[in-house]
Amino acid sequence: MADRSLVVLIDFFASLPEGFISDIISLTSPVDAARLSVISKGFKAAAESDSVWTKFLPLDLNGILLRSRSPVVYSNKKELYSALCNSPILLDDGTKLSFSLDKRTGKKCFMVAARELDITWGNKQFYWELKSHPNSRFSEVANLRSVCWLDIRAVIATNMLSATTDYAAYLVFRLSDTAYGLESAKSLVRFVSQESDEEAENRANWVNLFGGEPSGGSQTSNELPRERSDGWMEVEMGSFYNDRGDDGDVEARLIEIWDLNWKSGLIVEGIEFRPKS
Repeated sequence: MADRSLVVLIDFFASLPEGFISDIISLTSPVDAARLSVISKGFKAAAESDSVWTKFLPLDLNGILLRSRSPVVYSNKKELYSALCNSPILLDDGTKLSFSLDKRTGKKCFMVAARELDITWGNKQFYWELKSHPNSRFSEVANLRSVCWLDIRAVIATNMLSATTDYAAYLVFRLSDTAYGLESAKSLVRFVSQESDEEAENRANWVNLFGGEPSGGSQTSNELPRERSDGWMEVEMGSFYNDRGDDGDVEARLIEIWDLNWKSGLIVEGIEFRPKS
């Protein structure tokens, strides 16, 4: 009986004008639109129409695309959506920021490149060096030679991000074969205008970039590193709710400034701000 009711419902919607079906689908999500497109030819045409996929794209997308280093090639808005989900674009001069879309939601994702990170002693080649990496989207990554004071920060304006969205910040990195000293660090995310460094440090999360629990007895990892689809590793640094984009700057930070043990072998591509999984 339930199956018969479903067939009747599908037949009813299939009898409606395509534009009306498109309006309904545009109120769902990209995932739902993809599912609905397999119901019938009528639903497929409606679900793949520009009017639907335009609703899933950010309102300020045209301005972002104008900042791209190279044009995004597409023949319809669904292709544009797919391209931005699967192939991040470099903005401005290509050394500072990349942009992509979250595949599930169409929300904006930005990665702050290593060159744009505020790294303590990052401009001292004895401690850090910027160099190319064959697997990086950016022209340079930050390679940690040796430091005892680890402090890496990324800042982004909340008005650049999608509103009313739960975000997280992720350190995107690799470890060299000879990496050491990265078993215990802390990470945090804070609104710069609302919380001091000291307040944020007191609630920071412990992370072990090698995976597993940090060294030091009672410390426990809140997040474990995981491999990304692009071959890099990532670890969540913290999360926040972006309301209307009027909270000013938000900062993500990785720190180990207490034990002062020497550390080496961390390769940082950037810090990514994207909707929380």
